[in-house]
Amino acid sequence: MTALICGSYAFDTVMVFPDQFKKHILADKTHMINVSFLVPEMRKEFGGCAGNIAYNLNLIGGNPLPMATVGKDFGTYAQWMEKCGISTTHIKIIENAYTGQAFITTDLDDNQITAFHPGAMGSAHENKVSDAKNIEIGIISPDGRDGMIEHARQFKEANIPFIFDPGQGLPMFDGNDLKTFIDQATWVTVNDYEAEMLQQRTGLTPHEIAERVDAYIVTLGGEGSHIYTTKHRYEIPAADTSELSDPTGCGDAYRAGILFGLSNDLDWETTGRIASLCGAIKIETHGPQNHSYSKAEFAARYEKTFGKKLHAIA
Repeated sequence: MTALICGSYAFDTVMVFPDQFKKHILADKTHMINVSFLVPEMRKEFGGCAGNIAYNLNLIGGNPLPMATVGKDFGTYAQWMEKCGISTTHIKIIENAYTGQAFITTDLDDNQITAFHPGAMGSAHENKVSDAKNIEIGIISPDGRDGMIEHARQFKEANIPFIFDPGQGLPMFDGNDLKTFIDQATWVTVNDYEAEMLQQRTGLTPHEIAERVDAYIVTLGGEGSHIYTTKHRYEIPAADTSELSDPTGCGDAYRAGILFGLSNDLDWETTGRIASLCGAIKIETHGPQNHSYSKAEFAARYEKTFGKKLHAIA
């Protein structure tokens, strides 16, 4: 099943602050904050939500088809995609813009502060869902505001089921916008912080959101995740990790697992555990797209982690 992945491609500059942010931010001075973090460790990585989701879905054996707008500096990223066997057919280059740029600083508690230059993402609406053929499922991850709105409408009009994954793009939308997205989508996925914002802006409880979609999925970091349906809340455990190297891209890896489960008609218990393991494997490696595994290795680790065989991965 081909999954159309609408969202951002970006170059990530990832920095590590060898301390805790909370020690350097005065709670009673946040109205006049002026802080500087010394970051002796820095890396540049391929990233962006659509790029990360496509990379992870491809690893696990899915069929991703990313759709995004990028800038004139995208050449090295395009070469990486081709090396990984991921299609660039619907990657549109905007010649007078740069590819999105994320500047991410992580502290010792895995808290993150991110600055993001959207660049070519502002032209995301120039891509049309109808340009992609034989699509059976989709996802809208953070992208240009108009692009997210238009692609949700286009998915709905084409009767293609899709996940609404607002991520760090959530603050761009008010309560009415978000209710429209929820009513158009088949599934909604957020992390726990985004869940609070989504619920505050819409005035909807998790169960009320679940009543409007097939499932409302909330990730909880090291506490696992909750998958709400109209009749049940599935409590998905976090998968064990050998080390906690870098959380950047873990949420995108999780979403790739959800897409894989949905594409293969798996139950929520299995789908959630696949997603959980995708995120756990990612966190063991620095950068969003530097981890790798075979399908056989993934299936073996799934069985070791959860005590059940995974028959969906051949």
